[in-house]
Amino acid sequence: MTMDWTDGSSFVPIASSLLSSKNDQNVIGTTKKIDKRTIASKRRIMAQSKGTDVVIQLLDQALKAGLTAKYVMFDTWFSNPHQIVQISQRGLNLIAMVKKSSKITYEFEGKRMTVKQILNACKKRRGRSRYLLSVPVKVGDPAKDGAQIDARIVCVRNRCNRKDWIALICTDMTIDENEIIRIYGKRWDIEVFFKTCKSFLKLGTEYHGLSYDALTAHTAFVFLLYMFMSVEKRDDEDDRTIGELFYCMVDELADITFNHSLQILVEAMFESVKEIFQPTEEQMERFTNAFISRLPKYMQEAISPSLAA
Repeated sequence: MTMDWTDGSSFVPIASSLLSSKNDQNVIGTTKKIDKRTIASKRRIMAQSKGTDVVIQLLDQALKAGLTAKYVMFDTWFSNPHQIVQISQRGLNLIAMVKKSSKITYEFEGKRMTVKQILNACKKRRGRSRYLLSVPVKVGDPAKDGAQIDARIVCVRNRCNRKDWIALICTDMTIDENEIIRIYGKRWDIEVFFKTCKSFLKLGTEYHGLSYDALTAHTAFVFLLYMFMSVEKRDDEDDRTIGELFYCMVDELADITFNHSLQILVEAMFESVKEIFQPTEEQMERFTNAFISRLPKYMQEAISPSLAA
């Protein structure tokens, strides 16, 4: 299991755990004598924990190390209400794909319903809309999960099968549906990461030992190689990484101010009046005074330098 961080441009792994079986009979190469105070012992205890619990442990490790993120993203494997509530209680928003399960329900309009029942009960958007449905729901049961939080479920048509659909859930109620879809699309980077590690960095083929510590070390080296590749890729693609030279060679366009834009509009209007109607100086002055007198005071002050020039 791997936890990664991305800013939309670079992608780096930050924590991982090689999961194992709880049943000692299914574990090969166990080491009996390990000091319980060592990191090796703690790593083995984590490996035999439930995957949903390991996610929270890895997340706590990242937060303790000072890492921050706007959103936590994962697929249907971890998108159960208890997990969502736990992450929200740590002050983090999440965007995840909803599991279409009859055992997972959400509170919608005062009733407990599955995501399929919610979709069937609501009117879908027609035409070429990017999503079929967007509804606010309550996630979690105060008795079982310790709290209940607000979230939004967005149902999107499956590109691979137009008759199928997928559902996304987001705990940030301030962003719109298109932004939820766009942000979740960045999760594809983790699939590229796994493919690269397995196919090109020999994650599963270079080491064949049975030592859990050696496997952990090998995984760490592979992830480190991917970090080097990610940094190199960023240096090659992002001009801002060349430091001060970027600011010397690339001038970003400044936002045009309100005063400046208003002056441009007024000057263009007066020039058009002069060209088409050809008024005398006296007529032009009367027109200017009448026009300015009808404007609010802040607009009069904004265009006065333009008229004076």
